[in-house]
This record gives sequence, C-alpha cells and structure tokens, in this order.
Amino acid sequence: MIEFGIEFVPRDLYWKTTFYAIQAEKIGFDYLWITDHFNNRNVYVSLAIISAYTERIKFGPGVTNPYLSHPVVTAQAVATLNEIAPGRVVCGLGVGDKTTLQIVNVEPKKPLGTIRESVRIIREFVSGKTVEMEGKIFKVSGAKLNFKVANQVPIFIGAQGPKMLALAAEIGDGVLINASHPQDVENAVKFIREGAERASKKTSDLEISAYTSFSIASTYEKALKAVLPVVAYIVAGSPSIILEKHRISMEQAYRIRESIVHGKWKEAFSLVDEHMVETFSICGNPEKCVEKINKLVKVGVNQVVAGSPIGPNMRKSINMIATQVFPHFKESTEKIKK
Repeated sequence: MIEFGIEFVPRDLYWKTTFYAIQAEKIGFDYLWITDHFNNRNVYVSLAIISAYTERIKFGPGVTNPYLSHPVVTAQAVATLNEIAPGRVVCGLGVGDKTTLQIVNVEPKKPLGTIRESVRIIREFVSGKTVEMEGKIFKVSGAKLNFKVANQVPIFIGAQGPKMLALAAEIGDGVLINASHPQDVENAVKFIREGAERASKKTSDLEISAYTSFSIASTYEKALKAVLPVVAYIVAGSPSIILEKHRISMEQAYRIRESIVHGKWKEAFSLVDEHMVETFSICGNPEKCVEKINKLVKVGVNQVVAGSPIGPNMRKSINMIATQVFPHFKESTEKIKK
C-alpha cells in the first residue's frame, strides 16, 4: 500500500501551518513533516501546536540534523512530543542542508559516522537507557531522560548518496530518499536493499519514502513559478555526482549557491532552468503529477512525500492532491471540507 506524506516549511504564521496540517490530516495524508532550518519558525514548537489540533496523522521533523542540534536535544524533543501524541511521533534525521549550514560556518564533517552515532544516541535515550558513548564524533557520559517514553520513536534517515542510503537502511526504521526523479529513486532503492541485507533486514520492513519537491496547479506555468525557489536550493546543495549525472552545469550550480549564500534570491531563482525543475521536482498539472508518482511507486517506494512548495496556493493545491491525485492510489479518501 502506498502512503502519502506532506512537508511544510514553517515560514508562515504558526496558525497557517497548523491550519494546513489539519487540512492534510482531514483529506487523508498519512505523515506530516516539518522542516528544521534556523531561519524559519522552530520545528518543535510548530509540531507541538499541530499535535493539539490533529488526532491521527504521524508527524516529526523532516529533517533535523546533528550539527546544529546535539542528538540528546533532538531525542529530548521527540520524546516530549511523543508524550503529547503517543505513537504518532517520528524523527527525521539527516546531514542537513549544505547551503544553510554554510551561512553559519558549520561544516558537515564525517557525515556517515555522525549519523550512525546520532541514531544510536537518540534511540537509546528515547528508550530510557543511560547513554554511554565514547564515539569518534560524540562523547556522552551517563545521559538519561528523567521521564519515561511509552512508545519507541521510529527514526527516518534522509539520504541521497549511495553510502548514506545503505546506512539509512541498515540502522534506520525508514529512509527518506532526497530525490524526485524516478531514475534517482530507482538507483537509491538498490543501495537501500544492500544496506538492508547488511543488517539482515527485509526491505519490506522499511518505510522507503521518496521525499520530493512537489508543485501542483491547474497549469504547468503556475506550478513552475512556485517551485523555482525550492529547486534553486536543491541544486545549490546537491553533490557533484548528482549534478553531473543529470548534466547540470557545475558552474551554474555554483552561481546559484553563491547567490543564495549572499542573499541574492532573485538572481538565484532566475538561474534555474526547466531541466533542473524536471530533475529535482514533481511539477505540473494533476495528470503530470500522477504520472511521475506512478513511476516512483513502480521502482519500490511505499511513501511519497509531497514536499515544499506543494503549489502556488497551499490550500487549493492540498485539495487538488486529494481530489485529483489520491483517487489514483488510495481506495477511498475522506470528504474534504472546503
């Protein structure tokens, strides 16, 4: 069965993000992911408010990183959320956005080791164990929560490169594949299978999610305008191996990255072309979006995340997904309140 997640970036006033979350639950989304960037509203404050106005949807940071937040702080946050909404909380963890980290002069060093140790710390901490770690990255001496957590919090690892994808399958409960292109997702699933085999897991036991940049509208032109800023960030933060594979100029990517770092947003977005949009997003009218989602499902994903920007008009785009996309993949959908 295919599940659907949705991502919100907490740029808007808290009540708007909460309203969209209520709407997403009502129309049948299974997961809600809130991004964690220092220049937006706080992810955990946003999730805490949302938890009070929702009843079913699973939710969590999508994704937080261990370079700006120590794993024990992340564990504390998701454990607290789990107390508010037992059994509904998940934790999305990844290396972080390279461009955003560059702004505060943080270098994401030793990503594989950092993620491996972070997952162990979060999992043990949330499960009530006393964490003792003399790792290569983290040193933890006797850290323990002062309250009990009723449910284990599943950890989804955001990944793009081969080694991180394999590691995510090996140590994670789920994998958030940072890709929208069917070819990239298909290749990612191969590495996920390798990692699962290494840990004697079945891929069927993993939640394999395509974490896409998604923009739906009545016309391609409307959807395109909304997705340009997001694709600019993706291009700026993509590793060279991905850019070369899709024949995207390294020079162009560098110019976009530099424009973003120096706050030249208009210049950065103007450098994004339609080939980049096709490579790094699901963008277009409902028919086009269904076509691309179908391709992702065929290569092995069991959750598709409609990531930022969703569309030019958030409320209308969410409803459009429910009425014109879900029927192709879900047997039934809940009635939408306009």
